Amino acid sequence: MPKFIPFTEAQKQATKETDIASFLQSRGEKLKRSGSEYEWVGHHITLRENQFYDQYQQRGGTAVDFVQEQYDLSYPDAVQLLLGSDAATVPVSEYQHREREQQPFELPPANENMRRVYAYLIKQRCIDRDVLYHFAHRGLIYEDAQYHNAVFVGTDKNDNPRHAHKKSTSLNDSSFRANQTGSDAAFSFHHIGNSNTVYVFEAPIDMLSFITLYPYKWQDDSYIALCSVADHALFHQLAQNNHLYDIKLCLDNDEAGRVAMDRIRGKLHQNGYADVEILLCPCKDWNEMLKAQHGMAAIPAETSTEEEDDPCQGLQLSF
Repeated sequence: MPKFIPFTEAQKQATKETDIASFLQSRGEKLKRSGSEYEWVGHHITLRENQFYDQYQQRGGTAVDFVQEQYDLSYPDAVQLLLGSDAATVPVSEYQHREREQQPFELPPANENMRRVYAYLIKQRCIDRDVLYHFAHRGLIYEDAQYHNAVFVGTDKNDNPRHAHKKSTSLNDSSFRANQTGSDAAFSFHHIGNSNTVYVFEAPIDMLSFITLYPYKWQDDSYIALCSVADHALFHQLAQNNHLYDIKLCLDNDEAGRVAMDRIRGKLHQNGYADVEILLCPCKDWNEMLKAQHGMAAIPAETSTEEEDDPCQGLQLSF
């Protein structure tokens, strides 16, 4: 029988309001900043102050819920663990939380040219120049002035910017990627065409790589980069564009991507979308496949076989 511990209401509230990122950092866990949120590296969980969200399970909760779930603890043990951490002594005030939630979205200031972004996307990522120009000409890809990141802009139906995903172009910090503070996940980087087909990706560079690989009349189709493995942007665009019903899920060919595609496919079926297909890239992702076709080293899919040391090399898919 669970032991009874008479926690005070103040103690219960303090643990609920514990900053989860601070708690994890105090335990030596690795986190990555992403706009106003953190990502718990290797766990596909996003953190914002005292709230967490599991991208795969599509659910979240407070700091107490997080500790119970991730450390397999009872409620009393979870509260005790949090009370024993320094993070629990600095609760998030309701005013601070509301103020951050209402922070307006603004695009990062643009650089006067796009030399670094063009060099990065064309030379290092092998994106087709004409494909890149298509989006750059419309202001949907540009170079930010301060850090020279590539910025991928998502707009609403009136072409107003509502989302920005930033990706480092520096060889010294090539892993940096983050969404701009205030971004609305429903409006991530995308292209909407007139056909019934929509292709769905994790990252903007994967989306551009796929278009580069399969350029024939690409503008007729639609493409969405989720900028995560959450499905907000996909369901928003489906609601806004009734002609889209042939859905191709093209997330990364690793365990995380495959789990996400299975989850999204199930959710689509529940919402009446019957024509849903999973396209597994022979490599880890579509940019790795594009690099392989240019003779560059590429990361294979996690499903590689013993017979093929590098299943990416020389492969070409046709749909």
